[in-house]
Amino acid sequence: MEESVVISIENVNKAFKIYHDKPLTLKEKILKLRSNDYSDFFAVKEVSLDIKKGETVALIGHNGCGKSTLLKLITKILYPDSGRITVDGRISSLIELGAGFHPDFTGRENIYTNAAIFGLSRKEIEGKLGDIISFSELGDFIDNPVRTYSSGMYMRLAFSVAINVDPEILLIDEILSVGDENFQKKCFDKIDSFKKNGATIVIVTHDLGTVEKICDRVIWLDKGQIIEQGQPDKIINLYQQHMNEKFVEQRQTEFDSNEDIKKEQDITKKIETNENESVPQFSEDVRWGSKEVEIIDARIINHSGEATNVIMGGKPFTIEIDYIVNSPQKKYIFGMGFYNSDNVLIYGNNTEIDKIKLENINPTGTVEFINDKCNLLSGRYKLNVAVVDGSHRALDFIKYYMDFTVVSSDRSVGVFSVDHKWLINKTNT
Repeated sequence: MEESVVISIENVNKAFKIYHDKPLTLKEKILKLRSNDYSDFFAVKEVSLDIKKGETVALIGHNGCGKSTLLKLITKILYPDSGRITVDGRISSLIELGAGFHPDFTGRENIYTNAAIFGLSRKEIEGKLGDIISFSELGDFIDNPVRTYSSGMYMRLAFSVAINVDPEILLIDEILSVGDENFQKKCFDKIDSFKKNGATIVIVTHDLGTVEKICDRVIWLDKGQIIEQGQPDKIINLYQQHMNEKFVEQRQTEFDSNEDIKKEQDITKKIETNENESVPQFSEDVRWGSKEVEIIDARIINHSGEATNVIMGGKPFTIEIDYIVNSPQKKYIFGMGFYNSDNVLIYGNNTEIDKIKLENINPTGTVEFINDKCNLLSGRYKLNVAVVDGSHRALDFIKYYMDFTVVSSDRSVGVFSVDHKWLINKTNT
């Protein structure tokens, strides 16, 4: 191991058996009533990684990607099936907090036993006892049995023991939300002091804001393998974009499935009631107009040409409005609008605003509102569609035609993403 490397991971694999038809009872096991077939699930696969002294490194990725397994391999809670892990320095792990606590022992007694697990002598524990009790904020409860503690008190005590053993290597797994806001701040201050004193820190968390704030390097894992690693802002942006795309794919699949079910139900209803009408039904609160021109359907089309209810920020999309003319008009104005989740109109447009004159249109047809780039920020929205005559008399106005979601990688706040750049003028001193 190089002098500055304190954690060396070389070609490490860790698999778990996934049983397809596991015997559930002794009888089934003896009589072999089930096949007992299994396959290997690789939680960590061919991972090689060096972490240097003083680095603060984050492991990120979706649930089941291998983050926590890798952390447990480093702490020797688990052992690799193949490969080698070498660690140089005293480890304190904030992984399974309070794993060594006995419910009938007092908090004070559990401090001694738990700190001993971390490798402290009794003399060292006595020297730190006051700091541990003070940090936990348990006060007189420290001499009560741990079984009488609330879950928050239990976690605070466990965190306080682990954080006060002066580790050279600190491993943290999703426990940065222990206690109230003040206690969390105290925890972050303690972690920051470790960082400033040259300790090596490895964090597993979904809190990407914390990762970007305190980490020197980010490692993105997926299916037990390292996908990317590097500067926090770069890797986090790549990861968020990937997760956004996965979310959109999932929502699109759900939307397509629901549309298929809806079509089947509509067909069944028409057969049973001899209905041929395809116009969507809305209450009078959200739909009004003379119906001289009627909106028979509307949809959002994504950048791949699919009808959808989820849009990727920055990608093109189209709103299609199908209509039928029941009574010809001298002038037609088609419009659309977006409402936020509080039902506040945040954007509206129509053909008249854009100086498009519609005086003669086909008896049936489709009007398209085409947007080359979705500038809405992440959130839930509602679409309204409408057609009015030249005097702005409602022919068919549907206020909340459909709900849709926008998933954007833009981390700005508000409703819209605005194209911009910053220019910093340096002043002479």
